[in-house]
Amino acid sequence: MLDGETYDSRDPELLELYHRARALILSYNTCDSRDLNRRSELLTQLLGKVEKGVWIEAPFFCDYGVNIEIGENTFINTNCMFLDDNKIKIGKNGLIAPYVQIYTATHPLKASDRIYQDGEGTRYHTSTKPVTIGDNVWIGGNSVIFPGITIGNNVTIGAGSVVTKDLPDDVLAFGNPCRVVREF
Repeated sequence: MLDGETYDSRDPELLELYHRARALILSYNTCDSRDLNRRSELLTQLLGKVEKGVWIEAPFFCDYGVNIEIGENTFINTNCMFLDDNKIKIGKNGLIAPYVQIYTATHPLKASDRIYQDGEGTRYHTSTKPVTIGDNVWIGGNSVIFPGITIGNNVTIGAGSVVTKDLPDDVLAFGNPCRVVREF
């Protein structure tokens, strides 16, 4: 899966990771916001790497958690969804607004290539591509980051953007599809 090869999302090992993540997410999302020690403990258990000063507003959602790395002093606002079927690496000092979605999973475009039958019923061919977000990045609310995207350092992405291509360092970008509108 992490190598980008086609995989079965209903594999027993992946399902166990999924259920583990769901239990931790439920605990995190219902944890008292004043209980900073418990929140930190839950994030450390859920995520692959979480550095000091990371703040994630509840509710937060992800597939497995173990494939997510977040750099120090990054703030993730409410209702973000990180589909971490592959690595999601977020640098330090990030600002991620509400309802941002980061996807790593992808499927064949042609239905006959995407859908197949097995003894369990209908299944879907799935593969993944990692997402890397640099340091000092601000992603505006309701933005979507596609699989395989790399966002450079010191980037600002306007609200409602759909990021379908890599973004270099030191730019303002927005739109659907997201495009660079200014260099800093």
